[in-house]
Amino acid sequence: MQLITPKNWKDYELLDAGDFEKLERFGQYITIRPEPQAVWHKQWSNFDWEKQAHVKFMPKSSSSGEWKQFKKMPEQWKINYGKLQFRLGLTSFKHVGIFPEQAVNWDAITAFISKVEKPKFLNLFAYTGGASIAARAAGAEVTHVDSIKQVVSWANENMQGSKLDNIRWIVDDALKFVKKEVRRGNTYHGIILDPPAYGHGPNGEKWKLEENIAEMMEEVLKLVDPVKHLLILNAYSLGFSSIIIENFLRSHAKKHQSDLQTGELYLQAKSGIKLPLGVWGRLTKE
Repeated sequence: MQLITPKNWKDYELLDAGDFEKLERFGQYITIRPEPQAVWHKQWSNFDWEKQAHVKFMPKSSSSGEWKQFKKMPEQWKINYGKLQFRLGLTSFKHVGIFPEQAVNWDAITAFISKVEKPKFLNLFAYTGGASIAARAAGAEVTHVDSIKQVVSWANENMQGSKLDNIRWIVDDALKFVKKEVRRGNTYHGIILDPPAYGHGPNGEKWKLEENIAEMMEEVLKLVDPVKHLLILNAYSLGFSSIIIENFLRSHAKKHQSDLQTGELYLQAKSGIKLPLGVWGRLTKE
């Protein structure tokens, strides 16, 4: 099992985490947001946190809240990861439009696609498209699937801001789309999926990680190009082990002689704390 963290961020920094919160810098703006994995105490004082922060997210329910402002900042702003540009925003559900730990996967996708002729890439549960635009920038034909139309539009903004084009946008339930692709006989060189613990499709389809991930992986593995492939599975859920990821992927790795790696994603805080942010597995055949 490997512990991995992004190394190439300039516009993002985890400053501290603890007491179920995290202090982060996105470009020139600093936020305080809830973080269920940060069960230990903060390394820095509450005074130091609020002295630095521009805004703090104040939950009103399990799914929404509002931002308390300490210093002036815009509702929307932009940051870069290399040549990739992301539009960020203060949403009512604590997110700002990016999962910075996923940069390690963007780098892996970029490196793999550079070795494949006419690569095809599929991003499931694709959110605002970090993996999609990384794959497109590396030269892949990209299909981006998410169940929320507004989020897909946000991803389109990120594509345009990164001076890219021609990503295929799909608003659909991820499992339904995968099954349709299997019936069509399509395959992909690269596939990434970062499913939520809970979610809903555009027509009210219910997703629960523990109940649906087995069926999803059974179908997704049918879409993997047998000759050259990179499959990345992330899972951010309390109590989810990387051994579970390994068990989903090991038989396919043996059948196709793929390299199988598993581990945990984390962010290294300036304060010294490591913040765990999910488990991952990769199947690679080059």
